[in-house]
Formats: sequence, C-alpha cells, structure tokens
Amino acid sequence: MHTDPVAALDIGGTKIAGALVDGGGRILVRAQRPTPAREDGESVMRAVEEVLAEVSASPLWERVPAIGIGSAGPVDASAGTVSPVNVPGWRGFPLVERVGQVTGLPVTLVGDGVAMTAAEHWQGAARGYDNALCMVVSTGVGGGLVLGGKLHPGPSGNAGHIGHISVDLDGDLCPCGARGCVERIASGPNIARRALEDGWQPGPDGDATAAAVSAAAREGHPVAIASFERAAQALAAGIAATATLVEIDIAVIGGGVANAGEVLFAPLRRALRDYATLSFVQQLTVAPALTGTDAGLVGAAAAATLGRHDEPATAVG
Repeated sequence: MHTDPVAALDIGGTKIAGALVDGGGRILVRAQRPTPAREDGESVMRAVEEVLAEVSASPLWERVPAIGIGSAGPVDASAGTVSPVNVPGWRGFPLVERVGQVTGLPVTLVGDGVAMTAAEHWQGAARGYDNALCMVVSTGVGGGLVLGGKLHPGPSGNAGHIGHISVDLDGDLCPCGARGCVERIASGPNIARRALEDGWQPGPDGDATAAAVSAAAREGHPVAIASFERAAQALAAGIAATATLVEIDIAVIGGGVANAGEVLFAPLRRALRDYATLSFVQQLTVAPALTGTDAGLVGAAAAATLGRHDEPATAVG
C-alpha cells in the first residue's frame, strides 16, 4: 500500500468520522462529530470541517499525500458530488471540491459500500481474492466489487450496489422506485417489519429491531427464523446473480444484520446452493466481514491509494 499516512472521511447519516490511516490499515488519529442530518447543507459541511480541523492538527498531517472519502450515497464520483438519501441538505453537494479547498490535497470519493469493499480487500475477509463482492447489510443494503484484483467503483463510484437488484418481480415497492429489491427484503428494518407483520412480538423491553428478531430466531421462534430465511434467500439470489455476471470468488457480508451470525449465514449458504447452480459459481465462498466499524475509514484510505480500473473524481485545492 503506502508508507505515509492517508487521510480518510467516513460520512453517514448518523456520524461524520475522520482519521489518519497508516500503510498497515491502522488508525493513528481519529475524530468524529454527529451528522446534523436535518440541517442545511452548510451546517453538514461545517461538521466535516470540524473533523478535518481536528485530524489535521496532528503533526503527522505534514506527511499526508491524499484524502479518501467514503460517503453514504448515492455519490457521483465523476462530478465529485454526493446526495445521501438520509442527509436531505446535501443534494448534488460538491464535496470533493469543498474538501479539496479545505485541505489542499487530492481527494478521492467513493460510495460507502465501495469503501467497505476496499477495506475488506486490503485487510479483511476478501484479502487475497482477485474477484469479490463485499456487502453492508444494515439499515440499507450496499456493496462494492473487486475485479481482477482491483477495486472497481465504476464511473460514478456506485458499482456493486447490490441492494437494488430486483429479486422479486412482483414484490413490494422499494423507496428507490423499483419493486422487490434485495434491500426491501434483507435490510434490518425490513427483517423486523416482516416478523412483526407475521406475528412475532417483541419482549418486555419492546425491542423490535432485527437484532431482537435474530435473538428470537436463536431461541427457535418460527416467525423470526422465517424472516431471516427470507432475507437470506434474497441475499443469495442477488449474490448468485452478481457471481454469474462477473465471476466473483467470494461474497463478504458485514453490517449490523451480519451480527446475527449463523441465524443469517446458515440459511444464506443453503439458499446459495439453489441459486448459484452453474459450474463456474458453485465454489463461491460466503464469509463475514472482518474490518468492523472502522471499515469506512480504512476503506476510504485504501480507495485513495489502491489501483482502480475507473478513477473516481479527484480535485486539488
């Protein structure tokens, strides 16, 4: 990778994190602010600037050659803009230009799913694989691709966004406008929604999240088990379609829903046998992600330095 520390930003609807990341993927300096997601765009940018100011106060900043940004999407890396669904004040916001002006550094922008993929290929479960799909299954479902040993963000920085592959042609309407998307079936809120609709009830604490459903599934609750099996089936269909299209060798799954462990992975592996049937995808491996909550920062740093087929937008202030 690189010898000098690389700056990184991980921007989501809940938090804005920044770091300096060394050549071994270790975070040397970090800072974080809550995302003022309901405020105007300039207020959000001020939070970014506060994070950058804290990180750049480190004496290591003098050696930083570039900064990578992993942002909730959609992003448009060719234009250097972001339009996170859960940050309404940012619509076509020129984030690359603004961060370049603040830091004076070259800026690389990718979607958060691509950033997680870069982290897993560099330091995680996809390390050593030339062709991989990495997924974040949480409030939404995102992902990214490694093809031919290189991160493949695509022209806009969104390649691998498996959450919006349709796997149920007559399924529920997804907020994206399509029907039967993987995200509409397999995301945490939708796992919980389906379990509640089918008769599962939260415990005395009232916890109605996917984590509570997974706990109930571990205890043998049939409705909770069925909701996770349905999510696993949707994920398997999307993974198999991707594998058939671009011949990936491994699918890595991270995010909060992956914390369900074998409640998710056991039915996922079973379902994958039903969908990945052609000879060149039958050996596909499925594994949990390893880089954890720092994946966005580590991946943003990796995206700024890894060789790529398609160069995301860069700007120098």
